Amino acid sequence: MAFFRLWQLNLVTSGAYCAASGRRSGWLILWAVLAAPAGAHVISMSTADLEVSGAKAVYRLRMPLYELQHMPGPEKAIFDHIRILSQGKAGRLVAKDCREDAKEGAFLCKAEYEWDNPVEELEIVCTFYAVTVPNHVHLVRAVKGEKSDQAVFDFSQPKAQIRFRPPTPFETWMTAFGSGIARAFSSAAAVLFLACLALAARNWIELGWITLAFFLGETISAIVVPLMPWNPSPRFVEAALALTIAYLAVEILSLPTAGYRWAVCGVLGLFHGLSYAIYLTATGYEALPVLAGVALSNLAAVAFFSYLRDRIARGFVELAPLGGKVAASLLLLTGLVWFYQRLRG
Repeated sequence: MAFFRLWQLNLVTSGAYCAASGRRSGWLILWAVLAAPAGAHVISMSTADLEVSGAKAVYRLRMPLYELQHMPGPEKAIFDHIRILSQGKAGRLVAKDCREDAKEGAFLCKAEYEWDNPVEELEIVCTFYAVTVPNHVHLVRAVKGEKSDQAVFDFSQPKAQIRFRPPTPFETWMTAFGSGIARAFSSAAAVLFLACLALAARNWIELGWITLAFFLGETISAIVVPLMPWNPSPRFVEAALALTIAYLAVEILSLPTAGYRWAVCGVLGLFHGLSYAIYLTATGYEALPVLAGVALSNLAAVAFFSYLRDRIARGFVELAPLGGKVAASLLLLTGLVWFYQRLRG
């Protein structure tokens, strides 16, 4: 499943840029449109508490029900994709119980593990991204007496140590920085919108202002929203991100010579920052290192897409204007289809 969804994500970006080059390959464009909504699930997260006592541990999982829509046999799939080890030995799963809580909209599990010797440190291997979506994030908070630790798992970091000691400032900073890089490339929506920015810029100077304004919008939203009483739901954020893609596509198609496009991208960045606000709230990471990783990723991706766009345009000079319109139309259709799917839940 993970391979299939990553393949869908690649179709989104490759289809858009084939269109931008003027290569009107109908099958690529069609596959891109069909693939984008399926890979558009940009906020995917579950949490767990792990309580260690002697040679035993109790693991309590909370996963939103919408993560289980495409998961056959969720109870088995979940425990097939998480391993908890002490001194290199996997814990014996002596008891487990899972149930759906419709009121909370969550799938709740409680599992008990045992080892032969008292637990000093733990190693956890979690590959939930293989049975949910590739950008799934799983947060584990572990407690042992008065000591605590936590770890975050995703496709870029499926393994982590629980040492029950406070991490050093450098370890914390680098972990958060790496997670910011990973989150920026974790969904089709994020990559697709960065491609939109490259398509919206009419020259390299404007590209710089657009990218800067977009990142400032993301940063403001990611920092300010967690300080507010408002807690945006993932469903709302995903619908909003779909509309940002559609709106920027309309801007490209209907207002090709409009000024202040950087201001538009700054406002759209506010909506994209909501996903990072949710991530920062859930993980407890400091905003600075995470957003530094996001900024580096945004800059690298936009520069790459812009370079690729210019190289392709030089190779297909006559078809480039038409290709740009086709690409923008594709982005508009993708955003609207994705928005419709988010509204349907």
